[in-house]
Amino acid sequence: MDTTVMPAPFAGRSFEVRYEGLTAINRYDADGRRMRYRITEGPLRGAEGEARYQWTPVTTEVFAISWQEADGSTVVHVDDFGRGTSLSFFTTPDGQFHRLNGQLRALVD
Repeated sequence: MDTTVMPAPFAGRSFEVRYEGLTAINRYDADGRRMRYRITEGPLRGAEGEARYQWTPVTTEVFAISWQEADGSTVVHVDDFGRGTSLSFFTTPDGQFHRLNGQLRALVD
């Protein structure tokens, strides 16, 4: 599927992702290419930024979404929008690798 032609089904929406020790708000722009994130709980609380993301459908409700943040951190989510679950894999600028499993909740903007 050529995801450069069509916006992601979650484009234009915001979601809270809640993992053990980390909660964030991800706002996906309507263009299906840019997103904003803000960490609201955990040791990285207050971190925020904007990034270009890429996405690939896994099933009709599950998507692999990836981006690189301005500080060099890399993030990959496998989000199941139907079941409300999120797997996150990210590497911090100092090379620490994290695997998180949590909940995904749509927000009303």
